[in-house]
Amino acid sequence: MNRVNPLHIILLLIVVLFFAFFKLAGIKSELKELQQEYKKSQKVAEELVSYKKLYGNRKRVQKALQKIVSQRSLQSANIKLLQRPNSLEIKSASMKLNELNSLISKILNGSYEIKRLKIKSLDATHASIAVEIAW
Repeated sequence: MNRVNPLHIILLLIVVLFFAFFKLAGIKSELKELQQEYKKSQKVAEELVSYKKLYGNRKRVQKALQKIVSQRSLQSANIKLLQRPNSLEIKSASMKLNELNSLISKILNGSYEIKRLKIKSLDATHASIAVEIAW
């Protein structure tokens, strides 16, 4: 009886086949999870790229702020623009409250990364402002 029973071989092959199917099902579910994670990370990467285009464009920020500061309603405010390597600072020692309101509304309605905003009331009709906008 040195011969191997063919039923044992068939039974062994069936067990190996079931084991392979279960492993394959587990690998398929892992693959689906990885694909979902990949889609999520791809969405995050696209958002980061769009934010970088929106907030990181130095020339766009400078041009937009220069346009805001040069408006006729803000001419008497004596606003100064100070350029730094990674930011632009807008300062005014004294400006009327309606000019301040106009400037702040234009800055806050735009898409800028504001690092610092300091407003100090000088009297009932005037205030000083310092805003630092980064890119």
